Amino acid sequence: MEPGNQTHIPEFILLGLSEEAELQPLLFGLFLSMYLVTFTGNLLIILAIATDSHLHTPMYFFLSNLSFSDICFTSTTVPKMLMNIQMQTKVITYEDCIAQMYFFLLFFALSNFLLTVMAYDRFVAICHPLHYTVIMNQRFCGLLLLGSWLVTLVDALVHALMILRLSFCTELEISHFFCELNQVIQLACSDTFLNVLVLYLATGLLAVIPFTGILFSYMKIVSSILKISSAGGKYKAFSTCGSHLSVVSLFYGTTLGVYLSSATNENSRASAIASVMYTVATPMLNPFIYSLRNKDIKQALRKLVS
Repeated sequence: MEPGNQTHIPEFILLGLSEEAELQPLLFGLFLSMYLVTFTGNLLIILAIATDSHLHTPMYFFLSNLSFSDICFTSTTVPKMLMNIQMQTKVITYEDCIAQMYFFLLFFALSNFLLTVMAYDRFVAICHPLHYTVIMNQRFCGLLLLGSWLVTLVDALVHALMILRLSFCTELEISHFFCELNQVIQLACSDTFLNVLVLYLATGLLAVIPFTGILFSYMKIVSSILKISSAGGKYKAFSTCGSHLSVVSLFYGTTLGVYLSSATNENSRASAIASVMYTVATPMLNPFIYSLRNKDIKQALRKLVS
């Protein structure tokens, strides 16, 4: 069969993190534990915010949505990986691969936009405290969330539709534990110029614009904090955005680390291992960062557990 005539692809092969049989039970236990911690931690954050009226503020509204996004983001990749290990198979169907890519891109971009919106929330709270309740009203917060969802839905849909136009060869092995967009594009036999162009344009826009927004917000925040005369006032102002800054640093630090690893290392398996940091580790650590550094979340969690 000619590669260009192959219009239906029955399945892809996910090579995973390791092909060594003796490592599979260890990987299964490790990722199952990490997934359960991620799911439970983020769910507790959502429940704590929902049940405590003191946390019904814009900052915690966006935090609960970030926790929901983290649960969904991790759920797009880890359960399939665990199922493949348990069933001793590496197969993912063409349809499932497209769906996995779509939801992975959706929730990854959504987390990025939510972090940007949260940075803007902290900017308004610290730089314009007297106008905070007027600016960050319920309607405006809803519009920010809706806008984030719409942009990320369209972005993920465009990438998924662009994949559907490609024809694939018989070599359908993906050196990853999930259907990573760039690797799927590289497996195509047909012309991928448009796919690569859209990939770079979308990545540039959806990475540079939010990151610039976060950077601008924190430049203004730092400038305002430095104008505060008392050390106690500076500490109090900075403590309100310390958790968010930690999560932003973790999110962009791990993502940039994986990108640089992929650019400098031709070993796809090494890149797959590095990507565990932002696909699994970051969503798992976020609840700990917010619960350990935020006394309001701590108190809400204690109430919820008791």
